[in-house]
Amino acid sequence: MSDSDKFYDESVYENDVVAKAAFESFGIRYLYPWQRMVIANILEAFEFKDCEEDDFDSFCKGRQIVLLPTGAGKSLCFQIPALLLDGPTLVIYPLLALMADQQRRMQEGNLKSVMFRGGMSKEDYDLNFKKIQDGAKIIIANPEVLQNPKLIEDLKSVGIVHITIDEAHCVSEWGDSFRPAYLGLGDVIKKLDAPLITAFTATASGGVLERVSQILFDGMAHVVRSESDRANIHYFVRRAAAKKKEALFLAKTELKPMIIFCGTRDKCEDMAQELNVFFGKRIAKFYHAGLEKCEKDEVEKWFYDSKDGILCATCAYGMGVDKKDIKTVVHLETPKTAEAYIQEAGRGGRDGSIAKAFLIWSLEDSLLFGKYSDDSREGSMRKFAETNECRRQVLLDALGGEKAYCEGCDLCLKLKKSKADWERTYMLVKKQKNFYSEESLNEKIMFLMNKKARDFSDVNIWTHTDVSEIISQLLDSKKIVKNNFLWRNRLRIADIKKSNQ
Repeated sequence: MSDSDKFYDESVYENDVVAKAAFESFGIRYLYPWQRMVIANILEAFEFKDCEEDDFDSFCKGRQIVLLPTGAGKSLCFQIPALLLDGPTLVIYPLLALMADQQRRMQEGNLKSVMFRGGMSKEDYDLNFKKIQDGAKIIIANPEVLQNPKLIEDLKSVGIVHITIDEAHCVSEWGDSFRPAYLGLGDVIKKLDAPLITAFTATASGGVLERVSQILFDGMAHVVRSESDRANIHYFVRRAAAKKKEALFLAKTELKPMIIFCGTRDKCEDMAQELNVFFGKRIAKFYHAGLEKCEKDEVEKWFYDSKDGILCATCAYGMGVDKKDIKTVVHLETPKTAEAYIQEAGRGGRDGSIAKAFLIWSLEDSLLFGKYSDDSREGSMRKFAETNECRRQVLLDALGGEKAYCEGCDLCLKLKKSKADWERTYMLVKKQKNFYSEESLNEKIMFLMNKKARDFSDVNIWTHTDVSEIISQLLDSKKIVKNNFLWRNRLRIADIKKSNQ
C-alpha cells in the first residue's frame, strides 16, 4: 500500500484536527512524519505564545528553520496550520512565477489567499484587505514589496500570526548581491510582531543555516531536518569541454521531459536553438528573467503540459513552477555550491519516479573550482565532479548530512567511464607530437567528432567553434603546449605527470 492510499477512518478524524484539515481541504490522507513535526511545532507554539519565554527550546519551536528535500510537501506544513490558526499567515516567496503558481494551488484546495506585488492599483490593494477581513487565510508577497512602510503598517493591523519564508537560503545567497531586500526581512519580522516564524529550504549547509538564523531570528531558531537525500535522484557526471554538444547527445539518449540549466540568458537561447535544429522540430524552448510575463506564462504552460519537451532555463526556474514528471536534469554550467546543485537537480522526479541528474564538467570548471579548498562550499562541487567514490556522499557531506546508501550515482553503479572530448584530442596530440598546428588539429578533430556523431545524427553537428573550445581548454590547463623553437606553434603534450586527469 502506497502512502497516498493510506487513510484515517472517521473516528481518527474526530480526534485529529490536522488529519481532518488535510483531508477535507486537500484530499491528503497521509502526512509524513516530518510534516507532522513541523505542524505540531507551529500549533504548539501558537497555543503557548503568551507564556513566559524562559524555555529556549519551547520558544524556538515557534521559530523554525525547516530542511526538507524538494518535493517533500513543505507547502502543507504551513497551509494546514493556516486553516487552524486564529489569524492570517504571510508567505514570502522569491519569484513572481512561484507566487502565482502557489496561489493557483491554494485556490484548488479551497484555501483563500491574496497576493501583494509591485505595481498594484489602489483598487486591488484595498480589495486584498477586504478579502483578508472576510477570512482570507494566506497573504502572499515577495521581499521587495514588503519594503513598503504603508503595507507593513496595514499588515500589522490585521494581526498576522505566522510568517513563512520559502526558499530561505536566498537570504544568504541573494541578500548580498541582487536581492538586498532579503537582508531586511529580519526587520519586517520584528515590525509585524508575529508569534510564529518558519523558514523553509530544501538544502542548506551549516554556514548558510547560521546566517539565515542570524538574519531572520537573531540566532535563535529551532532546526527541523529531514533527510537531505532523494534516493530517486541518480547523479551522473559527463566530462566535456564542448558542453552544448554533450547536451545534444543527452537530449537524444535520455528520457524526457528534460531541463537543461544554462548559466546565462544567451546560453539558454543558443541551447534551445541548437536542439531545435538538431531534432528538426520545435522540441525545446527557453526560459529566463528577460522574457515578458506573457512569454513566461506561455513557456510555463507548454512545459507543464509537455511529455517530451526540453526546457533550457536559467536558475530562475530552479525554484519555479512545480512539474512533477521531469525525468532528466542537465547542468550545462556548474552551480557554485552543493546547495544550489541539489536544489536544481531536485526539479526532477517529484512524482517519485527515478530521475537522472547530469552535470557536464569541463577542464575550465576544474580550473575555476580548483581555486577553492575541498571543504569549502564552492570546492565541494569539484570534489563531487572528480571524486572516485560516491557522488551522493560528497553532496551529503557538504550539507553536514547523513551517511548515504547509494545505488544511484554513476560510480556506485560502476558504469563505464566514457572518454571526454578533450581526452580524445589530447591522445591525438600525444601520438603525433609536433605534427598539428591549432588549425590542423581543429580540422582533424572536427572530422573525427562528426564521424562519431553520425551514429545518432544525420547531420554534421560539430563546428570549428566547438573544437576551438576543446583546444583552448587543453592549452589553458597546460595539458598541451605550443613549441617555441624548431617546431614553432606545433602542439605537443605537457609533462605527463601534470597532464593526467
